[in-house]
Amino acid sequence: MRRPHADADWMAAAVALSRRGCPASAPNPNVGCLIVSEGKIVARGWTQPGGRPHAEAVALAAAGDAARGATAYVSLEPCAHASARGPACSDSLIAAGIGRVVIAAQDPDPRTDGEGIARLQAAGIEVLFNVLPVAARAAMAPWWTRQSEGRPFVTLKLATSLDGCIAMANGSSRWITGERARAHGHLERARHQAILVGRGTLEADAPKLDVRLPGLENRSPKKYLLTSGAAPDGWTAVASPEAVDGVDSLLVEGGAGAASAFLSADRVDRLLLYRAPILIGSGRPALGDTGLSDLGRAHGRWRLADSRLLGSDRLDVYERIRTI
Repeated sequence: MRRPHADADWMAAAVALSRRGCPASAPNPNVGCLIVSEGKIVARGWTQPGGRPHAEAVALAAAGDAARGATAYVSLEPCAHASARGPACSDSLIAAGIGRVVIAAQDPDPRTDGEGIARLQAAGIEVLFNVLPVAARAAMAPWWTRQSEGRPFVTLKLATSLDGCIAMANGSSRWITGERARAHGHLERARHQAILVGRGTLEADAPKLDVRLPGLENRSPKKYLLTSGAAPDGWTAVASPEAVDGVDSLLVEGGAGAASAFLSADRVDRLLLYRAPILIGSGRPALGDTGLSDLGRAHGRWRLADSRLLGSDRLDVYERIRTI
């Protein structure tokens, strides 16, 4: 007999698996799929680089005949549209003889949007959906934001002293945070398609903005420069936060002007605040003018999503509270 919470347990694992595909699966969503039979995982898959094969196709290929009669846990509704790159996942699940499909979130893409569920049900497959939809959408936040709002999902990184400085008064900033916090920052770079700094940071620090973690060096993001002028070779110039295009996820890494511009435009969805246990005093502040005219409007905008120690530094992760 199925335990009441078993579906949520397996779905949590599928959602965690989906994160392996981000950001490499772009422009397709990063989806996770588990195939479970008699309480055991017989196969798993996640969307591959470039968007194909889809998670379901990877898992079905690994499962083979073990898929017949099994339950598939998928973090996004299986697609209902075929393409030159592969068949529709809903059709593949039917052909494989899957007995039951559990879905986290319905696909907002109009080519699927409920059609995948309807096709599975028409084939006599039991379908359960809306199992951990919030967690699934969070794991697919870059693709979901592009799909629903037509813009990239933006993370702002700030590394500061306890008194909110990002550098000494003379501009010296190496290093405010310790080695573990910096390594975590490189991991965040690997999770984004693009990274942006302002002209001042480029001229002062000449940052490489690459990923320097063993095994992830090939995950270095595209480099964007917030500027009204031209960008150096290998960089893409953007004149404003609203002008960023061509990517689903963007990490804003420096400096105060760029951070303030994105906050002023309300284009920050996630905030990474690394704080070192040091006091600088009359240093350079993390932010400039963000256009705030009423202190009351500053409240109720951010939700603490995570907090942890990285060596002697603290990382707090905040998510923007948005009303639909």
